[in-house]
Amino acid sequence: MDLEIRYARSGDHPGIADILDAAFGGTAERRIVERLRADAEAMFELVALQDGELVGSIMFSRLWADSHNLYAALAPLAVRPDRQRTGIGSALTVRGLDAARHFDAAAVLVLGHPEYYPKFGFSAAATAQVSAPYSGSPAFMGIALSEGALDAPLMVAYPDAFSATDQG
Repeated sequence: MDLEIRYARSGDHPGIADILDAAFGGTAERRIVERLRADAEAMFELVALQDGELVGSIMFSRLWADSHNLYAALAPLAVRPDRQRTGIGSALTVRGLDAARHFDAAAVLVLGHPEYYPKFGFSAAATAQVSAPYSGSPAFMGIALSEGALDAPLMVAYPDAFSATDQG
């Protein structure tokens, strides 16, 4: 099966919502994505298609930082449950990090599985100097896309979509 990865289009949104709900077993992630779009906080969104069928998505949103650099949050990454563990999530992540470089993001932060994201270069050690709502969690990891982007103390704020209380 051929895998195509491209930037998401508005016509993809219903399919992305279905994938998010199925992959995460609820609506919280879909609501985050919808709010990021509505608040114009999404930096970019990619989708994966196999044989023309939408099977995965990944979103990168802008983080507010006390730096002149642009920082991004990777969240969420979702693959249709029947297509998980087939490399689609990895392909989306690799392509997403390449796109983040194209958007001039200095670094990307993620709150994700500590066993999954290190294979792409993410580490909790990279966020040691980052002050953020998720600081200190082993699931809070980062990857510098520009040399030194995470070396100095940095304070970042996530878009409101990540802390909305009505996500349930």
